[in-house]
Amino acid sequence: MMNQAELMRQMQARIQKMQQDLAEQTVEGTAGGGVVTVVVSDIGMGPAQAKIQSIKIDREAVDPEDVETLEDLVLAATNEALAKAQALAGSKMSAMTGGMRIPGLF
Repeated sequence: MMNQAELMRQMQARIQKMQQDLAEQTVEGTAGGGVVTVVVSDIGMGPAQAKIQSIKIDREAVDPEDVETLEDLVLAATNEALAKAQALAGSKMSAMTGGMRIPGLF
C-alpha cells in the first residue's frame, strides 16, 4: 500500500503535467458575430495569469465615429476568452480531483 507522501508526489506530478498541457492550449473569445476575436494562451499557470495572445479586429468593426462600440466588442471578446480559459482549467482540475475542491488549485 502506498504511503501518503507517495500519493502526494503522484498528485503533484499529475497537476504539473496538467498545467503543462494547459499551457499549450489556447482559447478564443469572439464578439459582434466574429468581428472581434481574442485568443488567450498560457492557461496552465492558472486563468488569472493567462495571457492575451492576439486580438483580431475586422475592418467593418472600425468606425471612427463610434469608438465605444469597438471598445465594448474588444472587452466582450476578452471576457469570453478569459471565461473559457477558466472553464477549461476548472474542468481539467475537476476531472483530476474527482470534483473535489482543493484550496490553492485554480
